[in-house]
Amino acid sequence: MINLTDSTVKAVKAAISAAPQPASGLRVSVEAGGCAGFKYMMGLAAEHNPGDTVVERSGVKIFVDSESQEHLNGTTIDLVLTPDGSGFTFDNPNAKSRCSCGSSFG
Repeated sequence: MINLTDSTVKAVKAAISAAPQPASGLRVSVEAGGCAGFKYMMGLAAEHNPGDTVVERSGVKIFVDSESQEHLNGTTIDLVLTPDGSGFTFDNPNAKSRCSCGSSFG
């Protein structure tokens, strides 16, 4: 399943607390696209959908649809802070290739 670093947990909890709409967890999925074949999608969700896998990591619920599950199994999501800004990175052991910007994988 998906793992979250401490910085990611902290950021997601803060986002859930500040969300203008009710949110109970983090939806993580993959979609066709990007230069390497698949792109990561991530956002807050009010609840899980039927058929989702739901896990909890350090108090954060993660919702993953069945089609994305096989592509995301074992992935670690990290929040990286740099002088140029911040963003989430995905360390995905299932990725056979990655684009140079890191936003898609194959």
